[in-house]
Amino acid sequence: MLAVLLVCTAAVAAWASLGRSREIVVAGLRAAVQLAAVSLLIGWVVHSLGPLLGFLAVMFAVAVRTAGRRVTPNRTWWWAALPIGAGVVPVVVALLLTGLLPLRGITLIPVTGILIGGALTATVLGGRRALDELGTRWGEVEAGMALGLLDRDARLEIARPAAADALLPGLDQTRTVGLVTLPGAFVGMLLGGASPVEAGAVQLFVLVALMAVQVVAVALVLELVARGLLHRS
Repeated sequence: MLAVLLVCTAAVAAWASLGRSREIVVAGLRAAVQLAAVSLLIGWVVHSLGPLLGFLAVMFAVAVRTAGRRVTPNRTWWWAALPIGAGVVPVVVALLLTGLLPLRGITLIPVTGILIGGALTATVLGGRRALDELGTRWGEVEAGMALGLLDRDARLEIARPAAADALLPGLDQTRTVGLVTLPGAFVGMLLGGASPVEAGAVQLFVLVALMAVQVVAVALVLELVARGLLHRS
């Protein structure tokens, strides 16, 4: 059934000439393989600190590589580590210090994974939109510099509104939670036997933490683009 759904999805993308049919199939196959591997490893990883930290490091490295290569094909892609790391690490540490997130693999891995995934998405969207906007409106950037603006400030004036749009998916998800969608953390806790109130509380702090991570990620990737550290040339 899943194979049929994946093929149909790729077929619709091909019919609409979206140019992503092959990527859809590859993404689906990768997801199947990766989830199978994680299912086999997770029981061992969550009970030992060393493997747990290693697993989190792999998650971070894959996110950096994925986000960076989506933003730019050149060697500056590794700068994606900064917005992702600066967004995720302080939030996870704060959640651990306040006790909202127990230092246990069974909770640390999924919550950290959600936050890394959110930072990845925000970095990709913010970086790509900022660079696209600069490429389209470079004449306005040069005009700003001609008027006396610093290179960074001229780029920021043009790229900031476009990069800020990267926050919209997270904002809309938070605005409509419980009305349009029931996110994974909430559903997972309900299926695990938690009360609706407990599940709602956990989901709330995940959503707020996710917004914090995404704001930091977008702000930093915008700064990297404005300073010319992350570019396509």
